[in-house]
Amino acid sequence: QVQLTESGGGLVQAGGSTNLSCLISGRTYPPFAMGWFRQAPGKEREFVAGISRTELSTSYANSVKGRFGISKDKVTNTMYLEMERLQPEDTCVYSCAVGLLTTNTVLTLVDDYSYWGQGTQVTVSS
Repeated sequence: QVQLTESGGGLVQAGGSTNLSCLISGRTYPPFAMGWFRQAPGKEREFVAGISRTELSTSYANSVKGRFGISKDKVTNTMYLEMERLQPEDTCVYSCAVGLLTTNTVLTLVDDYSYWGQGTQVTVSS
């Protein structure tokens, strides 16, 4: 079993920055593909950023490319999402996820992921 615990986020002014963390506990080996997703009220959950199980590849949604950065710290088993130049349309519940597929590519689909965190709210005020 894998447990994921997000932290960070909160209320941010437009143009500001914030960071999200996702602590991985329980089973932490073999390496997982990991990702961040977000969901606004009444909308489908959407891919934000992902990192491959080898940590050699990352991928971003077009809407966040150049503003968000995903990284993982193997020592602390923590994944991060650095978010810059935030806009009101970035307001969502952000969730981290783990995928168990053995592919070395970045997983971008909700169905690729097996474990999810509880989510953390990011609200960007205009």
